[in-house]
Amino acid sequence: MVALGDGLRSPQQVSGEVALKASNVRKVYRSRGNPPVEALRDLSLSVTKGQRVAILGRNGAGKTTFLKIASTLLMPTSGEVSIFSMDVIKNPEMVRPYIAVVPQEGKPFYHLTPREQVYTYLLTRGFSKETAKSRADTVLTQMGLAESADRLSVTLSGGQQQRTMVATVLATEAPLMFLDEPTLGMDPFARRSVWDALRELTRQGSTILLTTHYLDEAESLSHRVYIVDRGKIVAEGTSDELKRKVGGTIRVTLKGQRGLTETFAPFGHCISSDDALHIITEPDRVSEILTLALKKGLSTTVGPVTLEEAFLKLVGGSIEDEI
Repeated sequence: MVALGDGLRSPQQVSGEVALKASNVRKVYRSRGNPPVEALRDLSLSVTKGQRVAILGRNGAGKTTFLKIASTLLMPTSGEVSIFSMDVIKNPEMVRPYIAVVPQEGKPFYHLTPREQVYTYLLTRGFSKETAKSRADTVLTQMGLAESADRLSVTLSGGQQQRTMVATVLATEAPLMFLDEPTLGMDPFARRSVWDALRELTRQGSTILLTTHYLDEAESLSHRVYIVDRGKIVAEGTSDELKRKVGGTIRVTLKGQRGLTETFAPFGHCISSDDALHIITEPDRVSEILTLALKKGLSTTVGPVTLEEAFLKLVGGSIEDEI
């Protein structure tokens, strides 16, 4: 866990409607003997106070780099970032009391218990002992960690350690929280506990910016989604707005053969993924597709268009693919 500054700040103590604004952010990594790597290319976005916003992209797209810059952990090559109208680059020490971060693949201190981890972190941020104890008890119960709250973190499973990290940040109720793959390694029940906690925090006025590889998580949780590819935002909007870009409301998935695109192209937009063909179409064409698929002996599933199909079309590959 990275402690990001002392001082008690609540969502009610910040003014203005824009929690975070980034303009033309560029980051180039340089190392001796290797060509420069452009991780971010003129990335711009704006996050409204009280929103839950997801940044989606394949591994290496630049998501974590942006979160590190916005949370004062990394300097950009160029561009501007402000949090509640405070300049992140020029005045990081002013920004830090207003934010909290769950870093990607971060780990709790192994020699502390989850209760000690949360309690100690709140003390470093300026909370009283009474408030720190009360919040630690509440959030550990909320994260399903009550029974393991007094075990050393080194003895916990990977999912429990991740829940401890998330609990530590959520307990701060910071005005702006950065969560980099917050539910990685959690079971479905634990993931939904995190979702419920994040929804409650935004109802109280906090703002959440997260990255995730779980497209159902982004679709269920986010008010707004940004899709990043090769360091640049290629699409933005609500989940419904992004899904409408696909060109249909029904997804028919066919498995069993390769090279089916030409055959099924007349029925809608076709997207190839691994050993499957996804056809984005309208309800009145489904029966024709199923009849033809049956004749060819194909395995078929039918469902509504999801954010996954939008991602495949906009980026040209699965979110699990490496760039």
